[in-house]
Amino acid sequence: MASLATGLVTGTARLMAGLAGAMVLCLMSAVGAMADQPVDWQIDLQPHASPVMEQIRWFNHYTLWFIVPVTLLVLALLIIVVVRFRASANPVASRTSHNTAIEIVWTLGPVLILFFLAIPSFNLLTYELTIPEKPDLTIKATATQWQWNYEYQGEKQLAFDSYLLKDQDRASAGKEDHKIYPRLLAVDNEMVLPVGKTVRMLVTAAPSDVIHSFAMPSFGVKIDAVPGRLNETWFRVDREGLFYGQCSELCGKDHAFMPIAIRVVSADKYNAWMTAAASDLGAANKALMAATDGPKAANQLAQNVSTMTVSN
Repeated sequence: MASLATGLVTGTARLMAGLAGAMVLCLMSAVGAMADQPVDWQIDLQPHASPVMEQIRWFNHYTLWFIVPVTLLVLALLIIVVVRFRASANPVASRTSHNTAIEIVWTLGPVLILFFLAIPSFNLLTYELTIPEKPDLTIKATATQWQWNYEYQGEKQLAFDSYLLKDQDRASAGKEDHKIYPRLLAVDNEMVLPVGKTVRMLVTAAPSDVIHSFAMPSFGVKIDAVPGRLNETWFRVDREGLFYGQCSELCGKDHAFMPIAIRVVSADKYNAWMTAAASDLGAANKALMAATDGPKAANQLAQNVSTMTVSN
């Protein structure tokens, strides 16, 4: 029994060392391919644009220190058992029924792992779900098949619909650059927000509609839009740019064509846009695009564009 346990431990250690080395090389090659928006074969989350997403990314990386070793350990044990204890290599099977030391380890080990995962997880959930008492801005998003309506609440009020931008409308909208306005993600009217301000989001769906989900991965936001129910969340965007999300709850035949676009600008540009949008939304949007999509601004904007794929 002792030789069996020793063999398992020694073989496991050797195999895990080799597998860990291979995984490190894979991770290093993947990191070099990372960009500010999703790329083919990307294995990490999007770059964060809010404090909540920053903590989500940290927690994701933190959990990998537990997930990877556990996965390698299970794989190593399976390989050792298959190779070392197959019938041809081990004709006389061991009749060991139990091992107290091993049983204590595989009981306490998972308990400790869950303990070290639970503490930062609860802290993150508390931070994410605690709505600031005095937000700088409150916006209500109402989902219908298959569009979003945004209602700015407060001293300056504004409401408008946001639809998927059709290919035939790109030229008239001035959104022909696919790097800044990706196909099937660009919209006719983006939600506009000031950088560095706390935003309280109220999310719902039309009473006679179906369930949708408001998801903006770079902000760490995903919340259901339920007919007749008002859900709320919050975020604060710390860098300017154009960010994309999508409805992330299967909501009918055009579920894949219900994008979310949020343009984050300086406070001065936001105030100018809000004033102009009160009388002419289309003109205000074009003026804001001219201010943000100029030759230099377009370069910076393209670097800050963040997209996501449909997630059901």
